Amino acid sequence: MYDVAVIGAGVIGTFIARELSKFDLKIILIDKETDIANGTTKANSAIVHAGYDAKPGTLKGKLNALGNPMFDKVCKELDVPFKRIGSLVIATNQEEMESIKELYERGIKNNIPDIKILSQKEVRKMEPNLNKEIIGALYAPTAGIVSPWELAVALAENAADNGAEIKLETEVTGIKKKEEEFFIQTTNGKIKAKYVINCAGVYADKINEMIASKTFEIHPRRGQYNILDKSTGDIVNHVIFQAPTKLGKGVLVAPTVHGNLLVGPDAEDLNDKENTETTSERIAFIRERSKKTIKEIPFGTTITSFAGLRAVSNVGDFIIEEAKEAKGFINVAGIESPGLSAAPAIAQYVIEIFKGVKKDLKEKKNFNPTRKPVIRFMELSDEEKAELIKKDPRYGRIICRCENITEGEIVDVINRNAGARTVDAVKRRARPGMGRCQGGFCGPRVMEILARELGKDITEIVKDQKDSYILTEETKKNNQSEVDVIEDMTMVS
Repeated sequence: MYDVAVIGAGVIGTFIARELSKFDLKIILIDKETDIANGTTKANSAIVHAGYDAKPGTLKGKLNALGNPMFDKVCKELDVPFKRIGSLVIATNQEEMESIKELYERGIKNNIPDIKILSQKEVRKMEPNLNKEIIGALYAPTAGIVSPWELAVALAENAADNGAEIKLETEVTGIKKKEEEFFIQTTNGKIKAKYVINCAGVYADKINEMIASKTFEIHPRRGQYNILDKSTGDIVNHVIFQAPTKLGKGVLVAPTVHGNLLVGPDAEDLNDKENTETTSERIAFIRERSKKTIKEIPFGTTITSFAGLRAVSNVGDFIIEEAKEAKGFINVAGIESPGLSAAPAIAQYVIEIFKGVKKDLKEKKNFNPTRKPVIRFMELSDEEKAELIKKDPRYGRIICRCENITEGEIVDVINRNAGARTVDAVKRRARPGMGRCQGGFCGPRVMEILARELGKDITEIVKDQKDSYILTEETKKNNQSEVDVIEDMTMVS
């Protein structure tokens, strides 16, 4: 029996699980995927919006404004990369300048600090590489960039450190309520909980309908992106948005917290809640649209493309409320942009609702908000590196040459609470495979380390999804080490 079951381990579910772990509760965090943050959280713009865009009076507007200033503290506590670099919304004509003025007025109503409208000269001084046709911009200094999947992993880890249980590869297939208890049927057995919080992203409507009437719908909206090599990361210094027009919001160009350049997304409404394929047509579209921001982005340095799904509701706002037909069941749905920016405030908002449901909620006396620091070897001084290698020689062995990631760092992220279990899970936590070769050289070594640390055969190691096997069997037997024999194994195409 659990006190609370949180369904969905994206950034919203993990934020809520961490907030709940501050109280005397038995918590379980459930997700159908093989890893934390394997849905929308791993494939979005990674922007912490200032908050001028959301309509005043909406939950989006309120919680974005409240959530943005919380990032400094929570990212420091959890040792997650976050940079408050500011954003610009650019205009190339008078019609777009009118849109910028409307955004400015909206930002004032949303209580967004220090926003101002810049002249062409001021924009050029801040961003000399932008299109010369730009005549002005809205500047919001409080906007930032973060690594959303690293944040979600850190939140889950901290929740687990404080007593929460995490159950992955556990898809919810049905929910029933008997008296004061929920019985959650999953692909991994039954789970019993007194309260349920639904953070299931694009599937939040389906989870709600397992226990209550249909009150909202979630439609997936796909967005595709290009990630460029770090050699292009300083083309812009801020997050650059295009002014919204009748044709849409355009695409953004922004540096990432790790020094790459991000360009995208487009917006494509779909019926398929699993379709995260990239297409040459849509990638070509975002590249063409990006010329409005910068005439010549060096797309020849693109290292990867990806697509993510946004959970768009038919309500037009965040849906955060207790289900009327199922007391103790709280929906947290329709969390599209600015969902990441609002996430810490969403979690606190949910806790306030939960306090109204569970009247005797008691805070823990021993809650620890701080995660064990992450060792980023290449950021250490030469003296610190030498001392660390002396203690643990694995930090002296470089596994990923593109990102300069050591064996010690990979072992660390595997053996933490909410630790990595797949090649891509290691990639998202410690960054081997994030560089130019995209794991072409370090992938086999990461597989070997995963197999060793998890006590598995190397053929059991998957790329990301449950059945995404990389190797099937050896094609010849000899006395080679496991990593050397990878070249003599049958690869899954």
